[in-house]
Amino acid sequence: MVLAAGRGERMRPLTDQCPKPLLTVQGKPLMQWPMEALARGGFGRLVVNTDWLGEQIAGRFGLAPQWADGLGSRIAYSHEGLDFGGALETAGGIARALPLLDADVFWCLAGDVFAPDFRFTQPLVQAFADSGRLAHLWLVPNPAHNLRGDFGIGPDGSALNLPAGDPAPRFTFSTIGLYRRELFAPPYCDIPFGNPAGVKAALAPLLRRAMDNGRVSAQLHTGRWTDVGTPERLAQLNTPP
Repeated sequence: MVLAAGRGERMRPLTDQCPKPLLTVQGKPLMQWPMEALARGGFGRLVVNTDWLGEQIAGRFGLAPQWADGLGSRIAYSHEGLDFGGALETAGGIARALPLLDADVFWCLAGDVFAPDFRFTQPLVQAFADSGRLAHLWLVPNPAHNLRGDFGIGPDGSALNLPAGDPAPRFTFSTIGLYRRELFAPPYCDIPFGNPAGVKAALAPLLRRAMDNGRVSAQLHTGRWTDVGTPERLAQLNTPP
C-alpha cells in the first residue's frame, strides 16, 4: 500500500494545485519511486489511497501503469476523499483498504518519502511472515526536524516504545513497514473490517500497543532517505550535486 492521501499543508503553495505525491523529484513523481521499486522486487499489486486532488493521482497512473524498465503494476484505489470527504489518517486508511489488499502480510509506506536505496524483496517478506510479529519497521537516523526520534530497537531486534526520559537511543520511523492484517483488528484496533464508517485513526497508538506486547520488530535503514515535507527539502533533492 502506498499512502497518498495527505494534504501537504507545509508544501503550499506547491500543493494547492498538485497532490504532494505527484511533485517531481529528479524527473518523476515522488510516489513513482517506491512504486517502481516495489515492482522491481516482484510486488506489482498496489493499493493507493487518495484524498486531496486524488483524481490527479488516478489520472496520472491509471489502473495498470508501465514503468521504463519494462515492469508494470496493477493499482486499486481507495478514494477516501470521495467516500468520506477527507483523509482517514494512516490506520484508518489502512483499515479501509484491507479488503483491497487481500493479503495477510503487506508492505505499506508513504508516497511522499524519498528512499531510493531501499530494496523491497521477497526474502524480507518471508522472514517477517515466519517471525509471527505483527509489524516490522524500518527506522532511520534522526533528521534535523525530528531529533527526538520515535522508537528504539532492542538487542533482539524488537521495536521499543520507550517511556519519556529513557536515555536509550530513539530513531525515526521511515514510514516503510511490513504489516500483518491482525494488527488492524482487536485488541490493537477497534475499527471494523473495511472501516465502513470512515473512522479516522493514527497508526502510532496501534504500533505502541503491539510493541508493549513484544509483537513489533525493527531495523535501521542507513541509505538515502528524505521526508519531503517542505519546499526546501524538495528543492534540495532536485539540486544537482
